[in-house]
Amino acid sequence: MTPRVYLVDDHAMVRSGVRAELGGAVDVVGEAADVAGAVEGIRATVPDVVLLDVHLPGGGGRAVLETLRAELPSVRWLALSVSDAAEDVIAVIRAGARGYVTKSISGPDLRDAVARVADGDVVFSPRLAGFVLDAFAATTPSAPQPEDPATDPGLDLLSAREREVMQLLARGYTYREIGSRLFISVKTVESHASNVLRKLQLSNRNELTRWAATNRLL
Repeated sequence: MTPRVYLVDDHAMVRSGVRAELGGAVDVVGEAADVAGAVEGIRATVPDVVLLDVHLPGGGGRAVLETLRAELPSVRWLALSVSDAAEDVIAVIRAGARGYVTKSISGPDLRDAVARVADGDVVFSPRLAGFVLDAFAATTPSAPQPEDPATDPGLDLLSAREREVMQLLARGYTYREIGSRLFISVKTVESHASNVLRKLQLSNRNELTRWAATNRLL
């Protein structure tokens, strides 16, 4: 099913460029340039995914999230910003965004990110995942941590290549980026990723990221 997407950015040329990059992979149901317009438009269309700029006239992307998140629980939010500052990333994720990518992202990777968020996954540009993990660790009640980072028996089931793929997945890299780094095809990455989740008895990348953080594998 084609995701229904709403674009929020205060620059018309950026919105036009994003729309062009997304192409037929999504159904763009509306767009807005400021907080008030975004709130009104998103309420009217109830999209699957909102592509949300962080810095907007009228209070920023966080204000849109805080206004609508509880009211529209089915809507998923993906921040798309020129900023890669830790404070921007953490603020919008705490407000309820399911991911954060920077505007340097390629068209294919943006389409992949939107599809994954629409499916309930979380997505971060690679270097931003650490900010989120640090914030999560700082706000989560302390729990007993394994003395040995390899004590989870599932880790022993992974091959050396699967461990490499697992760590890159947990850090937020896309399949294409992992393939490029490891010099393997995207299809091979997908196969390894499937094996990793099956062997570790995890359902998605979000669970994998938390598992890797708990076992100090990031």
